[in-house]
Amino acid sequence: MPNENSTPQSDSRRDFLRKSAVVGGAAAVGSLNLPRNVHAAGSDMLKVALIGCGGRGSGAAKNATMGDENLKVTVLCDIFPDVLAQARERLGRALGDRLEVTDETCFSGFDGYKQVMETDVDVVLLCTPPHFRPAQLRAAIEAGKHVFCEKPVAVDAPGCRHVFETVEMARQKNLSIVSGLCWRYDPKVKATVEKIKEGSIGDIVAVHETYLTGTLWYRQPQPDWSEMENQVRNWLYYTWLSGDHTAEQHIHSLDKALWINDDAAPLSCEAVGGRLVRTDAKWGNVYDHFGMTFEFPNSVKTFAFCRQMAGCYNDVNDYILGSNGTASILGGTVTPKKGEAWKYDGPNANMYDEEHKALYAGIRSGNVINNGIYMTRSTMMAIMGRMAAYTGKKVTWDMAINSQEDMTPKTYEWGDVEIPTVALPGKTKFV
Repeated sequence: MPNENSTPQSDSRRDFLRKSAVVGGAAAVGSLNLPRNVHAAGSDMLKVALIGCGGRGSGAAKNATMGDENLKVTVLCDIFPDVLAQARERLGRALGDRLEVTDETCFSGFDGYKQVMETDVDVVLLCTPPHFRPAQLRAAIEAGKHVFCEKPVAVDAPGCRHVFETVEMARQKNLSIVSGLCWRYDPKVKATVEKIKEGSIGDIVAVHETYLTGTLWYRQPQPDWSEMENQVRNWLYYTWLSGDHTAEQHIHSLDKALWINDDAAPLSCEAVGGRLVRTDAKWGNVYDHFGMTFEFPNSVKTFAFCRQMAGCYNDVNDYILGSNGTASILGGTVTPKKGEAWKYDGPNANMYDEEHKALYAGIRSGNVINNGIYMTRSTMMAIMGRMAAYTGKKVTWDMAINSQEDMTPKTYEWGDVEIPTVALPGKTKFV
């Protein structure tokens, strides 16, 4: 099945992303053994591992237990032992006997995820900083595990190409990959998108995306932290770890734009962005605002704006302009120029729980879910927008997906590492 994974991973990808990534093209994928569908009857206990025990990871573990009654979290893993210990205590209180971990099933360090793959878990929740996801997703699929994978799935084009390969491997092995792009599992959002796709506002003319919000957490560096530890603990603020906030957060909006455009990759992007408030070096090298224009097939434009600043007007929504009216996806409204207005009045549900319910129902029925193509395209779309803003260039999809910019550090060790510089449009080169 041809897709964007046709470009091989760059040779400069470091060992961390390659040790678990033994791929020899179609022949290697075709030789993989299909896993036994031991949960088809729906009566067996599902065992789940959490990799990445921060706030989102702990939340995902709770959502997992809401997604299936016969499921336990049996393995925990985090780069940092202290974060793992805190999560173990926190989840113990929240989950009770649904958490069944021991000292022997708790792993830490950069390579801890490899030990997870040697356990008997059925499902892996990948909630680490985005940089680490390509290697961890590959390791999980190679080990025959189903996956819940948070967004974004990579921070650069080599990582996305790597994930496209893994997605195809999962398809051939009949393994689930459910994405953390949770709005696709929200009942109101699903119904509104369906209404738009039925033609209730005519042909789509343009999409206006906003993710204008406040600031997020920051962890004050401690005297015993190395520069590597500071960056990993404050991963939001380093592009090599987060992809910048247009990928880490605004991807939710960009994914809905992709969805409205039938998941077709955008043709090109022009963008602006910068740092007006995040001027201190402690904020790493990410921007605090972006404005992006994507062109999709059929001349449909998406205008996307995101901002992370305190004390400003906030707006998070998706406004769809059609030839016969408008719609608000998060508002759940469709307003045609001619015809009756529509507003969603159906049931509500926790979208974080819903995506896990879908994951486990698919595993038990044998009708597994693979969200891999759209989750990787949305990631690449976000990276494409960042590329355009960082360089000041108009970036096409072919340029973006074939980019050789590899953000992998020289080593994964606690110690001194390079402090990334802030991109300067017009001076930062497209690679």
